Amino acid sequence: MATRIKIFDTTLRDGEQTPGVNLNIHEKLEIAKQLEKLGVDVIEAGFAIASPGDFEAVKAVAQNIKNSTVASLCRAVEKDIDRAWEAVQFAARPRIHTFLATSDIHMKYKLKMTEEEVFARAVEMVKYAKKYCEDIEFSAEDASRTRVEFLYRVIEGVINAGATVVNIPDTVGYSTPEEFGSLIKGIKNNVSNIDKVDVSVHCHNDLGLAVANSLAAMVNGATQLECTINGLGERAGNASMEEIIMGINTRKDYYNTFEHKIDTVQIYRTSKLVSSLTGINVQPNKAIVGANAFAHESGIHQHGVLSEKSTYEIMTPESIGLTQNRMVLGKLSGRHAFEERLKELGYSLGSDEVQKAFEQFKSLADKKKEVTDRDIEALVKEKVSEIPEVFELESFQISSGNKVIANSVISLKRNGNIITEAATGDGPVDAAFNAMDRLIGFSMELEEYSLKAVTEGKDALGEVTVKVLKNDKFFIGRGVSTDIVEASIKAYLNAINRVISELGDSIIVG
Repeated sequence: MATRIKIFDTTLRDGEQTPGVNLNIHEKLEIAKQLEKLGVDVIEAGFAIASPGDFEAVKAVAQNIKNSTVASLCRAVEKDIDRAWEAVQFAARPRIHTFLATSDIHMKYKLKMTEEEVFARAVEMVKYAKKYCEDIEFSAEDASRTRVEFLYRVIEGVINAGATVVNIPDTVGYSTPEEFGSLIKGIKNNVSNIDKVDVSVHCHNDLGLAVANSLAAMVNGATQLECTINGLGERAGNASMEEIIMGINTRKDYYNTFEHKIDTVQIYRTSKLVSSLTGINVQPNKAIVGANAFAHESGIHQHGVLSEKSTYEIMTPESIGLTQNRMVLGKLSGRHAFEERLKELGYSLGSDEVQKAFEQFKSLADKKKEVTDRDIEALVKEKVSEIPEVFELESFQISSGNKVIANSVISLKRNGNIITEAATGDGPVDAAFNAMDRLIGFSMELEEYSLKAVTEGKDALGEVTVKVLKNDKFFIGRGVSTDIVEASIKAYLNAINRVISELGDSIIVG
């Protein structure tokens, strides 16, 4: 029989620890629903005690997800475990995930605890968590640099205390596939009660070996693999889910004794959603989901693919959900055709959401000869990431040229009232941002600005992403339009509303 591999997704926890990423509760819930559709076994929704916002997000995910286990990370401390349970208790399948470092370097410099103290704490906290729910995961942080005899002892102890999953993290991405596979094999052969639990691994990518280490662990007995969409996470990130899954699928000749329940045709859409909501673009040459993953420029490669795709494509674009247009949508298309296309693209929207998206589609279709799948995805993603709009764009006017100072006049609507300001700047976008700064009554630091074409051609839909800093927190704003200045204004305004949504209306001083 094939070994069933469970996929533990930590995009909403470790993935959100990517510098510059700050997801709100609505975005976390949207990603969680897509992960459920993707078929992940466990969704680690956050670190409940980290902040009130993280607690509410974990709670919301727990209340809405029915087909995946929902976990919250917590330190091996009673108050952390209490808070984690408060959040995940609403889940159909709740899990408490607690951790404690076991390596000499962590025990000496971070924990300032002895081996005996660490062992006692680990066992005690697993017992404490067990009073809340059946499913308890224990992680031996920095396991790959832990003295193996002590690691075996801790694992055996927490299993006796009630752990149902033991996680062996390569916390700093230090291990190699041969080493890490051998570590898992040693655990399987030397821990007397290891057959009572799932053995999990969580590999970081500091040396670019996270996926290879995860697969090596699987071959040597791991039954749960922890990963993130697009490989997001601390420092160089985590093992990439899409690379693990397509590695297993594509090399069935080698991994023929393993199976999973991931719906691979949802991979591309999940990757795009996470990229959009986190503001972290996927590099073009990224395996599986990068823009160039199925692109061929060399004449020799093009000739080979045209003759037989398998000459240079070891998997099909369709296997991860990349599709070609089957129906041309334009300004004469009706709502029914549009709604059917949304379903084909994997979107399940309510009637009001479909209507709003359709109205945006019709507006775009007046400007473009043909609206593509990627145009539609961009419009829907913009609606998905909506937050309460304290300020709404009423109108804008830009004057710019190579021998004149750029100036802008921006009108925003707030509480039904229209307010207008003008400003100059170093170019039309800068002038528009300066005018909005005057209108909102508080300042933000613009840390990053990026513009990319969603589709090809002169009438391409432009997608602008901005990252702003306010009160030592980063906020992402997004906007799409065929007019790049309008897209920029919408992105900046989206960031403004996010700041107000999280920090409160009180920050407005004007």
